Amino acid sequence: MPEIKSYTETELTEALKKRDNNAYNYLYHNYKGALFTVILQIITDREIAEDVLQEAFVTAWKNIEKYDAAKGRLFTWLFNVTRNCAINTIRSKNYKAQQKNDSLDNYVTYVDEKDSTVLNINQIGLRKQVHSLREDYKNVVELSYFNGFTHEEISKILNVPVGTVKTRLRNALIELRKQFV
Repeated sequence: MPEIKSYTETELTEALKKRDNNAYNYLYHNYKGALFTVILQIITDREIAEDVLQEAFVTAWKNIEKYDAAKGRLFTWLFNVTRNCAINTIRSKNYKAQQKNDSLDNYVTYVDEKDSTVLNINQIGLRKQVHSLREDYKNVVELSYFNGFTHEEISKILNVPVGTVKTRLRNALIELRKQFV
């Protein structure tokens, strides 16, 4: 059995830039586990996640010249390439269509299991706690968490800067946390 060569990060990067297949194999075998975990945090379907992992390695292979050691470690760069591939996948039309067309049978058991443990936010008094907040905090929490608006949409609705919306949400959550402790 051939001995697998070990690389330092600098040696690995240089070998990858020279298109060394052994370096690529080393990269794949030593980084695939960590990068697959990154993908699974974004995409729960293992089959799609495996495809995204392959896509991430191909993207890294094609774009290794863009890696700059002065800006960060190789793993950090690979992490970002992988995360971007996963995000691009879930934003794609094909992925969204597949999720819409997924069989209901895949979710029936999940719904039944969750049914007994799901609590309505009104049952735990969360909405009551939110309404006890200052008016400006209450408005952003209502719009964000109960109505599902983005920070940008809330900014337009309330006619305040996006930064103000984010600050109010953060402060509101701090106040809510104090009420539940």
